[in-house]
Formats: sequence, C-alpha cells, structure tokens
Amino acid sequence: MDDFFDTRAAEGSEEEEEALDEETGEVISGSRKQKAGANGDLGDSSEEEDDDDEEAERQVREGFIVDEDEDDEEERQRRKEKRKRRREQKEDEDEALDEEDLDLIGIGGGERQEEGQSKFKRLKRGHREERRESEARGVEDIFSDEEEGADGAAAPGRSRGFGGFGQDEMDDFIEQDEFPDEEAGGLDEDLGIRAPKGRAGFADLQKLQESGMDEATMEDFRGAFGDGDEFAWALDAEAEHNEEAVDPDKPLELKDVFEPSQLIEKMLTDEDNVIRMTDIPERLQLARRSYKSTKDLSPEELDERHTEEAAWISNTMFARKRMDPKFREPFEGAVKQVLTLMNVEDFEPPFIFQNRKDYLIHSEQVPLSPDPRDPDAPAYRVIAEKLLGQDDLWNVLEADLKFRAFAERREAIYKSLYSLKEAMGEDFKDPIFDDLIPVAAQIEDLQDVQEYLNFQYAAQLKDLATVHADEEGKQKRARGGKGVWEKIRAGSAYHLVRAFGITADAVAMNAERAGRRTYTEDTDKRPDDLADTLVQEPEFRTSEDVLKAAKSMFVEELCTSPRMRRFVRKTYFEKLVFDVKRTEKGVKVIDEEHPYYEFKYLRNWEARNFLFERPDLYLKMLKAEGEGLVEVVVRVQGERKVREELYRSIESDNFSEVADAWNLLRKEAIDRCLARLHTVMARGVKDTIKNECENFLAANCRKAYTDRLDQAPYRPTGMVLGTVPRVLALSNGAGNRGDAICWVYMEETGRVQENGKFTDLRLGNPEKFIPEGKDVAAFIELVERRKPDVVAVSGWSVETRKLYKELQDLVESKALMGAPYEDQEEDRERQDPLDVIIVNDECARLYGLSKRAEIEHPALPPLTRYGVALARYMQHPIREYAALGKGITSISFDPNQHLVPEEKLLRYLDTSMVDMVNLVGVDINDAVHDSYTANLLPYVCGLGPRKAAQMLKVINQNGGEVINRGDLAGDLERGMKMAVSPTVWVNCASFVMIAFQDVEQEGPEADYLDNTRIHPEDYDLARKIAADALELDEEDIKAEVDENGQSAVVRRLMKEDQQDKVNDLVLEQYAEQLEKQMSQRKRATLETIRAELISPYEELRHNFQYLPSDQVFTMLTGETRDSLVEGMIVPVSVRRTFPTYLDVRLDCGIEGGISENEYPEEMVRRGLQPREIWSSGQTIQAKITFVDRKKLAAQLTLRETEMRHPYKRVYDHGLDEWDEELEARDRKEARKVIDASTGRAQRVIKHPLFRPFNSAQAIEFLGPQSRGDCVIRPSSKGPDHLAVTWKVHEGVYQHIDVLELDKENEFSVGRMLRVGGNSKWSYSDLDELIVLHVKAMAKKVEEMMGDERYQSGSRQQTEQWLTTYTEANPKRSMYAFCLNPKYPGYFYLCFKAGQNAALANWPVKVIPNAFELRGNKYPDMRALKNGFKLVFSNQAPGGMNGVPRR
Repeated sequence: MDDFFDTRAAEGSEEEEEALDEETGEVISGSRKQKAGANGDLGDSSEEEDDDDEEAERQVREGFIVDEDEDDEEERQRRKEKRKRRREQKEDEDEALDEEDLDLIGIGGGERQEEGQSKFKRLKRGHREERRESEARGVEDIFSDEEEGADGAAAPGRSRGFGGFGQDEMDDFIEQDEFPDEEAGGLDEDLGIRAPKGRAGFADLQKLQESGMDEATMEDFRGAFGDGDEFAWALDAEAEHNEEAVDPDKPLELKDVFEPSQLIEKMLTDEDNVIRMTDIPERLQLARRSYKSTKDLSPEELDERHTEEAAWISNTMFARKRMDPKFREPFEGAVKQVLTLMNVEDFEPPFIFQNRKDYLIHSEQVPLSPDPRDPDAPAYRVIAEKLLGQDDLWNVLEADLKFRAFAERREAIYKSLYSLKEAMGEDFKDPIFDDLIPVAAQIEDLQDVQEYLNFQYAAQLKDLATVHADEEGKQKRARGGKGVWEKIRAGSAYHLVRAFGITADAVAMNAERAGRRTYTEDTDKRPDDLADTLVQEPEFRTSEDVLKAAKSMFVEELCTSPRMRRFVRKTYFEKLVFDVKRTEKGVKVIDEEHPYYEFKYLRNWEARNFLFERPDLYLKMLKAEGEGLVEVVVRVQGERKVREELYRSIESDNFSEVADAWNLLRKEAIDRCLARLHTVMARGVKDTIKNECENFLAANCRKAYTDRLDQAPYRPTGMVLGTVPRVLALSNGAGNRGDAICWVYMEETGRVQENGKFTDLRLGNPEKFIPEGKDVAAFIELVERRKPDVVAVSGWSVETRKLYKELQDLVESKALMGAPYEDQEEDRERQDPLDVIIVNDECARLYGLSKRAEIEHPALPPLTRYGVALARYMQHPIREYAALGKGITSISFDPNQHLVPEEKLLRYLDTSMVDMVNLVGVDINDAVHDSYTANLLPYVCGLGPRKAAQMLKVINQNGGEVINRGDLAGDLERGMKMAVSPTVWVNCASFVMIAFQDVEQEGPEADYLDNTRIHPEDYDLARKIAADALELDEEDIKAEVDENGQSAVVRRLMKEDQQDKVNDLVLEQYAEQLEKQMSQRKRATLETIRAELISPYEELRHNFQYLPSDQVFTMLTGETRDSLVEGMIVPVSVRRTFPTYLDVRLDCGIEGGISENEYPEEMVRRGLQPREIWSSGQTIQAKITFVDRKKLAAQLTLRETEMRHPYKRVYDHGLDEWDEELEARDRKEARKVIDASTGRAQRVIKHPLFRPFNSAQAIEFLGPQSRGDCVIRPSSKGPDHLAVTWKVHEGVYQHIDVLELDKENEFSVGRMLRVGGNSKWSYSDLDELIVLHVKAMAKKVEEMMGDERYQSGSRQQTEQWLTTYTEANPKRSMYAFCLNPKYPGYFYLCFKAGQNAALANWPVKVIPNAFELRGNKYPDMRALKNGFKLVFSNQAPGGMNGVPRR
C-alpha cells in the first residue's frame, strides 16, 4: 500500500508550484496545496468559501452601500429565489463531492480547471496558513514546510528557529529549543472558525448500493439505520432559517471583522457609538446608564422631584459642611439649582463651577449707616458665603445617582401597589405602605417595604405576574404549589398566629413609642391547648406542628415588618460597637510584628472612630477577616435594655397562668426575631461603613492627587508663571558601580534635542591631588552651549543624592549660570546660578520601561527614557499624569489606597484630573497635532475618550485647524462638519482655547476671546465691557465691528494695551442690570470676564513644587517614617572598620555610623578591636538611634543593653478598647508551648523572620508569599539546631538544618551557624546565613527558571516535549530543565540524543551562588549548559542510555 502514497516532501515556491488536488482533481496553487494538507476530518469547504468570497467581492465593489428601498416585496422575492438557487447548487456540489469521496476507494477523478482564489479569504482569519480540510496532517508533517528536503537543503522559514542539521550531534544542544507555535495556533483557529460542510452523517443509499452492497445487506442496513432522512425536515427548516438570517446584501461591519474584545478595547462597540453620538456629556452618560432617564418628566414633575432630591441630599451634605444653620435654606436652594443644571441642561461640574458660579454663592446686602461726610458712599455692603465648592459638585452628582436608584425602587413599589389595588379592589387596605413609603429616607427603608410586600402578598403578586405574562404573550412557567407561608396563612395554624394578640407592626410602634400604645390581648386558652383544637390534616397533624408553624409565622412577620426593621436599624447605628475576635489561625499568624496586631485585641470600638479618624483600620479589619485571621463582630451596647424594651412592647398586662404562657411564647418570638435581624443588620452595617471608609480614603487620594496636579511648570528665574523651561535632566538610576549617568536636553517645545552619557562628574581637589572627573569638561560645555533653565536630577537610590551634590558643587565652583533674563526692577539683563533640583520621579518610573516610551523613543535606553519623562515633568506635570491613563492607580497617594477598589479609586482620581484640566484649558490646535497634549482632551468638560477621539477625527477632516470655537459646532456654509454636538459644545467651549497669535492672520473669523476662559455665551458681555473701558459709543462700536468683525473692540483694547482700564469699571451695576432685565445672576462671571480681558488664560496653578526632605527620603530609599523609626533593630552591612568608628550601610542604601561609644560592652571589656570581630561585607544587627532624613544618614548602636529592648510599636487605644487580659493570656500560652516530642519549651529568638512554627505551619505561612521568602523556626533536633524553611516554588519548600556552635546558653543563638554540617557553609549570624545562603540559592532558582531551556511543566511533560521535538527533527538532539518537586532544591536536566535515543535525566542541585551537576560546580546557567555538553561528550558511546534516571 505504500506505493499508493507519496511520503516525500517536495521543494518549491509557494507562488510558482502547482499540483493536482487529490480529491477534486483540479490544479491548485502552492498556497492552496498547503491548505489541502490538513484537517481531513472536517470535509472540504472551499466551494462554500468561494461563494462567500464572490459575495464579499461584490459588496466591496458596490462600496457596502445598501439602498433603503430594498425591503419591498419584489426585492424579497428576488432574494428568496437567489437563496434557493444557491442552496440547490450547493446540494448538487455536495453530491458530486460525495461521489468523489467514494471514488477515492477505487479510481481517481479527472482533472478540473483551477478556480480563481478570492483575495477575501483571509478577511476574518488574518494571515493564517491555508490548507485543505480534507487531508490529515501527521506528526511527521508538523514541520514539513520547514524541514530538509530530499537533497538536504533547508526549507525557508525554519532556519531561524532550529537551523540545519549539524555534523556533530553535540552541536544540537546549543540550538534554539522553543518551537514556533504560531503555525499550530493558526491551525487551531482555522479548525474553530470553519463550518462543517454539508449535512454530515446522511449518506445516499444509492451510492452505498453502487459501492458493492447486495440487496440483503442493503435491507439489513435500512432496518438498522433507516433511510437517513427521518430528520431531514428539521435540517431543511434550520438551513432555510440560516439562509434568511444571512442577508447577502448586508454591508460588512466592524463586528464582522474584529473580535469583541478588540472592539471593546478600542471603544468601537455599538454602545460606544451611541455614547459618542448622543448629545450628552460622556461622563454623565456613563454614570447614568444604569438608571432611567428623567427627560420624560414634565417640567412640573421635574421641579417637584428636584425639590425633594435637594432636601434629601442636603440632609447629609449640610451636616458635613458644618455651616451656620441659617444657611440651610439657601444651601438647599443651591443644591436644587445644581440638580437642574445637571439633569435638565446636562452640564458637568466644571462648567457649573466656572460659568454658573453665582448660583453656588449666597450673598446678602447689609445696610450701612449713612455717612454725612460721604454722601456718595454705598448704602449697603455685600456679604457673600460660598455654599458649594468643586468637590461638592461631584458629591452632588454622586448623590444624584443614589437618589435615582432610590426613586426607581420607590416607583417600582408604587407600581406593584397599584396593580394590587386594581386586582383586589376594596380588599386591599394596608396602612403600612401609606405610613412608611413617604417617610423612607434611604434605599434600605424601601428594601424593607419591598420584602414586606413580597412576603405579605406573595400569592397575589404571583397571580398578577401570570396574568401580565398572558397579556404580553410571553411564555410563563406554570405556577407551582403554595409556599410554606401561604399554606400557614391559609390553614388553621394562622388562628394561633392571631392569638398572639398583637400584630408585628403594632409591636414595632410600641417600641418606637409612636402614637398611642397598642395593648396585647390574651385568649382564654393556653397556646398548647389552643393548638390542640387547630390540628388539621395533612399539613398540621399534631399540636406541636401547629405551634411550631404559628411561632415561625409570627417570627417571620416580625422580621419582615418594615417598622420593626427601622427600629432595629436605628438602634444599631446609634449604639453599635465593634469587637475583633482572633481566630485559631490568627492567634498563630498575627504576632507583634504583624501589621494586623494593632486590632488583634480591639473591642468596644465605635463606628465614628472609623469614619472620622481611622477608616483604613476598619478596611484592614475586613481584609483580615477575609483572610480568616479575625472575626469582626458587630454588637449593640446595652443590648439587654433593647431586648427588655421589646418584651414590654409585646407582653400583655394580665396576670394569669394563660397570660404567662402566652408572654413566654411572645418573648421567645422576640428572641428569635432579634437573632434573625442581627445577621441582616450586622451585614448591612458593615457594608455601609465599609463604603464610607472607602469613600473617605478615596477622597484623601483625590486631595493628594489634586495637590500634585495643582502646580505650574518650573518657572525660570525672571519669567512669568507658566513659562515652559528648557531642561537638562540627569539620572544615575540605581547608582550601582559602573552605571552611567544618562542625560537628556529638552527644549521648551518638548522635543529631545540631545542626549548622552557621563561616567564621572566628581569635582577634583588640587590640594589633595585628586583630578576632576573625566566628564566635567563635557558637562560644562553642554551647559554653556545649551543654556538650560534648570538641571533636574532623580533616581531610585541614595546615590542620586550624591549626584545631586556633585552637580551643585560643579555649578558653584565653575560659576555655571542659567539663561539670561530682563530684571524689570533694575532694568538690565541678569543671570543667576543654574538651579539644580531633585524631581519627583513617580511618572518617570512608569514611563521608562513602558511600551509607550519604547514607541516614542525606540533608539534610547530605558534610563534615558526615564530622563525624558523627568524633563517633561518639569515642563508640564499635568500632562505627565494624564498620559498615564488608568496606570495612575499605580502611583501611591496614600499608604492605604490599596484597600480601596481600583475602579472606585480611579473614578475619584479622574474627577481631580477633570477639574485641573478645565482650570488650565487645552489648546485645541496643539491637541490636533500633538498626541502628548491630546491626552488632556478626554478630561475636558463634556468630553471623554470617545467624544475626544471623535472631535479630533472631525477636526482633521475639516482641515486640521480650528479658527474659532464656533467651528467645533460645525458650519454648513463653509462645509465644516460638526466636531461636537450642541450640548457638549456648550460644556466644553470655554475650556478649549485657541491661541490668538496662531490664527490672527485669518482675519475677522479669528476671535481674541477664544483665547480666554470666557464662555461664548458671554462674549457680548465681554465686548460691552471692552467698549465701555475704551469709552466708545454705539456709532464707534458699529464702525469698528463693520470693519474688523465681531471681536474688533476687544482687539483694539489689546492692541492699544488698555486692559487696565477694565479695572475702573463698576461691575456691580452690570450685575444688577442683568438680574433685573434678564433674570441672570452674573456677578462672579463678570469678575471672570474682567480678569480674562486683563490676562487671558492666566496661570492659576501654584508654583512648581520642590520635594520636601521626607518625600526625597522615601523616593530614594523606599522607607517612610513608619517603616524606618528610631529604636528599630535592623540588619546592616559593614563597609569599613576603624578603631573608633564603624562605617555601615542599611538595606535601604542609607549610610550609617557606629561610634566607639556604641560598641558592645563585652567587646570593650575584652579590649577587642573592631577588625577582630567584624570584616567588610559582613551583615550584623544594629539598633537605630537617629535618622537624618535630609542627609540620608543614620546613627546606630551595638550596645547589649539597648539591643535587649527592640522597637515596639505603640498603639493609641481608649479606655476599655483593648483586651489586655486576653493579650496577656495569649502571651502566656505562647511561652508555655511545649514540644510534645522532647518536652522542652519552644525557643523564642528576636529576629523578624523567626516564627514558633513546625514544618507544616511554616509551609502554610509561606504559601501565599513569594519565591525565596523564608522562615526561621525551632528544630526538632535539639537546642543546638535551628531550621530554615524557604519557598523554592509553588508547593515546593526546602527545610535547611542549621547547627549552632559556640552557644552562650541553651536559648541563645550560636556565634557560628553551620548549614548541613558542612564547614564550607558557616556563618556568623542569622542575617548572614539568610543573605549569603538562602537568598543566594533563591537567586539561582530564579536564574534557572528564567532560562530559555527551562520548562515549567513536570518531568513527564518535559520528556514528552523532547520526544515530540526529536520526532519532528529526527537528526537532532535536545535537552531541557524542569523542577524536581520531590527533592526541593533539585532540578532535572532531561535530554534525548536523537529520535531513537532513550530519554535520560541528570539531577542538578542548587547551592549558594552555583549549580552542581555530577560533582562539578558551575557559577551560572551558561557555564552549566556548557559543562553538561562537555561531560556528555566525554562519555563512552552509548553511555547516555545507561544514565541513572533519579
């Protein structure tokens, strides 16, 4: 049979090669031949694809234009006939192919002409390899298009991944070991998107008969399988439905070409298009999309709603503002006005704050006593009170969303009540709804009413739902049987419920003391006696069943009573306190060094402490609860009094045995009700306080973000605020030995003009014969040539401060000056020494290694890109933050911001950016041509990412330049498309500026006011003020306007430099006239107009912020005032030893000193010298006595009296807020922990990594931590041993035995620590052991796992990979590494020397700073791999097969 198949691969070009299709017999091109080589199990769909391609080609040819009149009857008929013809033609083709499939068993088919291949075949598949689906592809053919041919030449495309076959088999071990899996991925995608051909599984019986079956066999076949067309009717109907659903004339859409995830990422979905085209600000659309629109309400209804909502919002906001109570009414009026502007006019907060500021201010006219000496003096003075600020406007917007949810819930309840009244008529009488819905204040109140409605009227609501479904013609599931409460309510047990003598609502009213008291009435029978008379088959077979059902029903009525819930909820919020109970896990995990220890024994903590003082503490508690370490318990203070109050509200006043029995039952019901409600209320209280704490923290982050945004560019000396400086930025990065100092010079335009590297900028000292650094002259030449305004320095190590000092010394000693400027006071040109500053680098750190930096500056190294971001930050801080987008959450604004959900945090931060961008304004023409400026555009009022992109797109279509603000709204006469819709234009117009000097040459169309913060709606006011300042009459104004356009008067004011005359105008008179004649409040707006006419778009931000010492310290060391505190015992590295001084360095990089007075007492007593005890590079423990955060230096001590008292964080707790008794008991228990196996007390070692764990506890503790983390713990081998457990990988942990030598006593740590009894691995203390042994091995593990030869799977998976590789490459060998989970610290080196060789593996051991293979040590992976090849090549022939497999 082998003669029938050609198994050899032939070479040739894809474009020129032709071959016969073995199935159809037609001539196919090379690309189709590739397609014909795979997917044989699917059936060929090439004919279907050709039809689709012809249709696609026709669509493109017609420009995807669909006539709106194509839906008439004649057109539909034509389409139906066309689909029918195509279906019949397709069935004929299917039959022909089936015959050819049968012919493959016998003889081959004849040749067919080659069909043209449409160029649209790859439209949805992309550039995938095409191959026929009818031909299977075996393992041998996986790399068939890239392996050697018969003559030994390598096929194109494979050489890069694998190379040719080498002469020496050891050469194969240095080839690339990764398969290019793109082809396999493409194949899988092809398999996924191609539809199966025809109707698979239905054979033509006639063809089976022709294939050689006799009549008897055919009869048996029919009996077993039928004729094959039993379900043909269903398939025909489905096919016809699919044909009708696919309109051949429908134009292609984006969703037909791109994946949904791509459309979402690029904001091109249908929902995005709706947002883009709707005439409402984008942020308002996104915020309101979950709620119903209020546009359908009448003006009267809307006014009534806003009145109610303003009072609802003011109840919360006014109390927080802490204003004088007399301002409550104007405050509520201001909130109502803001709601009208937001919901009716669709104005965003920045627009309201800038252009409707007068509605946010309450002013009063206070009469003044007449002054006889000044008869023209004003009769009153105006006192203004600011009611709402920028932050308040965003809070109103947030509160409006909450009220929308509240109103919608209330409307849904009213709708259900209306339906019940219609259905039940006079039978529906329930005062609870009339009493409680109007006074509902929170969404929780409405939720209580809704649950009461669902419980009390469940049967009626089900009937209504069924009737509604029938009316709507919707399918409705058949109604099931009655619920348990319905059965009780309809049965005899409900008589016992009534016998309680009082309703649940009445109990709650008695507890609230609302209205007259309702007294409880007793029956004449005991509860059990009455239950005996109410037995009813089959639901209530015994009196116990009746009693149990009645109690449950009454408890449920109590729990669902809205008034009862309101009473309990009010009690909880007034009297709740929080207790923290540590779990069994928490007792072990939370020690005194743990961040959760500050609340481990917390109790009686009131909610206000969280809300106003420590919101982060509450969120940490919930986080710890989620980790299973503590339980946060909500408790009511004076719970007993509350319970007794409820008892009195339900008990009867009668004195009898019957009354006592009923009162006992009623108390039981109250107890069960309170237990049920406690769970509900506790959860609700915790969620409410959690949300408030998150909001508080997010608001703090917003404030910190605003402070960073509220800074102008660095102002060069002598220049006005807002001038962009020329910046020379330098950085030495981590400042390691040998690292270069990268520098960037950036012009004020933002372009990088020059960059380079320095290596040595140290100033020399001729007196000590120290030469200057070799780059000092180059730096001086650069400064004198480029004349920068400022030198910016930053980095992420303490070495940056050294660079900063070196540059300062250079500037001072070489008299380097900044750019010259005009001194207005002395009327001469001056130069000041060049300013050198340390810059905040939080944006630069994110930019340096980002894809954005790589795209913008592909030729620059990462550290130079970091310098580019530093220079940009000096020029435009706000643009650097805006360019981060969602990455802004990576910057730390608060040490606890990780406790806030990222989405909420981003929402708060975005509001800060929106406010600041609209304060600064955006030059629209700059944004069109500069993507860096365009990053600000989405934050402009009214816009967003979708509308901003649309605006830029239309502006480019209109010519790429905006002459005046009106152009953005479109101009049909000039053929200009609308860039923004009308409402959006009103929102954004005053914040999008057009530099007048850039468009002045355009003539009258250019308007000077477009370069100001004045809104176009106030242009007439501005022109009137300008005319009055110039003292022009109406004729002069008309002549000026006729000659030079609408803005002629303002132009003349500027041209004649008469802006100061505007200050002489009395704007109060203008404001009074506007309010009287036009009912417009414009007093604050007039002040804005005056300021803008004098100084258009004046820089209103604060000066550039210099980093304070604390921030510089944190930036360069990573430490804060909480993480590095005087009194802490920290590991330090000895740098140099002197008789009177020890020079050390902390882990964070700052330098420290230990004077001889701080040496250990034992050392002084013995008269030892420092060099006899310590050596350079040794790690020791020392206690911090002082930290100089400005100089990045510290003083430490080694005195034993100080070292015995480690730092202990002090927590401030009030009286009875800390369970000291439980804390002491836990400490006592910890000290009494006895090792069961030895009977010895557990050791306690003062080291941050020590834990009193066994091996299992250590593994559990290290589980969620990172690779390389470790724990020091007691050893079971005795008091002279310790154990170190470190995490090698997920689920793999190594336990290291440490022998202690030279111990002072049983409980002290030995002065010599030896690992595994090996003298080569001996250390002087625990820190040295961790750093030089554990961390060194962890580093080697990381190196191994980061190597290209490492496989992340198991040994079996790695060996399978090697087998597959050598089968695909028979003449090659391959090797790979994988983890050995059975022996922590070991890896497998798996290899296979060719296709026919056996699999083998050698163990590789990780040791400190090296790998060990077969007794040989190798310092790194490169040496290990080369060593393996050398060892392997030196083996005897065939030795590989005998390699031990352990």
